[in-house]
Amino acid sequence: MRKLLSDKVSQIPPSGIRKFFDIVTEMEDAISLGVGEPDFDTPWHIREEGIYSLEKGRTFYTSNAGLIELREEIKKYLLRKINVEYNHKEEVLVTVGGSEGIDLALRALINPGDEVIIPQPCFVSYQPCTILAGGTPVTIPLQAKNQFKLTKEELEKAITPNSKILILAYPSNPTGAIMTRDEIKEIAEVVIKNDLIVLSDEIYAELTYEGQHVSIASMEGMRDRTIIINGFSKSYAMTGWRLGYAVGPKEIIGPMTKIHQYAIMSSPTISQYAAIEALKRGEDDIEEMKKAYDQRRKFLLHSFKEMGLDCFEPQGAFYVFPSIQKLNMTSDEFATELLKEEKVAVVPGTAFGECGEGFIRCSYAYSLDNLKIAMERIARFVQKRL
Repeated sequence: MRKLLSDKVSQIPPSGIRKFFDIVTEMEDAISLGVGEPDFDTPWHIREEGIYSLEKGRTFYTSNAGLIELREEIKKYLLRKINVEYNHKEEVLVTVGGSEGIDLALRALINPGDEVIIPQPCFVSYQPCTILAGGTPVTIPLQAKNQFKLTKEELEKAITPNSKILILAYPSNPTGAIMTRDEIKEIAEVVIKNDLIVLSDEIYAELTYEGQHVSIASMEGMRDRTIIINGFSKSYAMTGWRLGYAVGPKEIIGPMTKIHQYAIMSSPTISQYAAIEALKRGEDDIEEMKKAYDQRRKFLLHSFKEMGLDCFEPQGAFYVFPSIQKLNMTSDEFATELLKEEKVAVVPGTAFGECGEGFIRCSYAYSLDNLKIAMERIARFVQKRL
């Protein structure tokens, strides 16, 4: 029998996030801090629009790129938030979550031998999607001493004649790091000098607690060499609606739409109508959820410091990334034994790249009551080992 599976697929490991999530779902009295999913219900007025679209029989395919009304609202949103204007007819593509947008962009841009620069620790899909698209991942290990921010020196060192794409993701999953306007500007200057394209994952843009989110697309000379990936899952608690979008120059969005056309056809129609409502009237919902996340963020940061673990202060997203190095355990050992002894699931830092060794990721997209119980259990686990 001929060889059954693709070598690329066989060599890609399964998600390090899902491993612990799958275990905890079958464990009684367990608490998961592993998955980045808001514990809030989708705001009622957004759900209501989805229900209304069903009642009106809006269950047809939309255009491949998405409802024109939704693309226009995305255009208005980006102009309002980052002061960059796009043509909603040619430069906006509605996708099945932000993850599809990442995959489409890489497939549309990569030729064999092209290098994709990926600062780590990072979201788990960047490296596998690069490999599946035929590219070569080049990782940059970010450092806690730099607050997990990418520096221009680190970027310059990673660039080769084959470098084509930089994946930039701030606010960061898993660290919660953000970058300031001046820091982003320095990266933009290196990108322009070396003729790179930036894939900017801004899915956590609304969850920025210190200052304002800065998009690299807003830097001089960067609009037409940046693809912004964003969506509705995190900001509006719409994970199951599976809706995101990609925005960028038509020379790139057009080919991405072509791939989307053959692979997906169009994003869920009901979700698109709900997303129009979210963009039009969802600002108050974001602020309410952000206040709750900020309270939880401060609680977890305080809790880890109280138990004697060093923890970088996250300023975005809804994760903390504490160091467990003083416990003389690997990240995987910590996560495995914690789940076994205290029934709390966290994600080993290595799920986000090798440089995540010595760290764990905890999501605070859970109720404060559950977080309090989880922190008590983690503190008990840590005290036995200090």
